[in-house]
Order: sequence, then structure tokens, then C-alpha cells
Amino acid sequence: MSQITVRVDGVTYTDEVEPRTLLVHYLREQLGKVGTVVGCDTSNCGACTVHLDGAAVKSCTVLAVQADGSEVTTIEGLAAEDGTLHPVQKAFHEMHGLQCGFCTPGMIMASVDLLKENPHPSESEIREGIEGNLCRCTGYQNIVRAVRQAAGEMSAPETTGAQA
Repeated sequence: MSQITVRVDGVTYTDEVEPRTLLVHYLREQLGKVGTVVGCDTSNCGACTVHLDGAAVKSCTVLAVQADGSEVTTIEGLAAEDGTLHPVQKAFHEMHGLQCGFCTPGMIMASVDLLKENPHPSESEIREGIEGNLCRCTGYQNIVRAVRQAAGEMSAPETTGAQA
């Protein structure tokens, strides 16, 4: 067993883990962060995407011991403390960027990372930015629309009215 200390969604945890434990399993099984989905276990689908020290990673490719001393943000930690959705979460809801919802946590986390790196992406840049995350239901059209809406909301000065 190895001891790790990780800050997850603003809370510091110190736990014993098997050295071979994947971050996705640590988050789900030891911390109860079940919004981080186990999809393929082969890093192909991206459903398990989280932010590790501010960068999107597929948590099925990271050992929990590799996250020792790091900051992890999961889909549960993306919303504000008062429950206000992150602009990307809100846009996915409003633009129907989900169907079954299985890929949604990873897709949102990848989209947040994309918008951090490129606040004004074109449609092709959005598609390229989320290409490591697979969706089997939506055809991606509404996901792309949601990311574009979130980009506009995140870059616009705060106003009292919403823009379409």
C-alpha cells in the first residue's frame, strides 16, 4: 500500500491505495466521485476525463499514486459551491448536448479544458478539441453548439440578459 494526499474538488484527502489503483477507481470507489465514469478502461472513450493540476486527463491512464500531491477536479467539482452550473454544464443542458449522458462528464471536462486553452474556438477546433472523447448517441452537433454557446458566455462581459 502507498499513502497519497490529493486535493479533489477543493477537499484534501489522505488515503492508502494499492500502487496499481487507477485514478478513476480511486475517485469512484474510495471518494465516491461517481460522476467520473468508467467507460472503456482502454483510454479510447474519454468518459473518465478529469482535470489533473488544471489539465484534462483520462483518469483511466493515471495511477492514483501519480496524482499524489496534485489537484484534481471532477465533474462534481465543476459547479460553484452554491450549485450554479459551470457555463459549459449549463450550455450542455440548454443546447441538448447529451442524450444517454454516459459521455457527458468527460465531454464537459474536455470542453472546459479546450475553452481554457482556446476561448474562441471555431467549429473545427471544437471538434478537434473533443476528438478524444467518444459519444455514441448525439452525432456531436449539439455538443459543438453547446461548446460554442459556453465560449460566448464565458467571454462575454456579465450582463443581465442572455444572448442567443
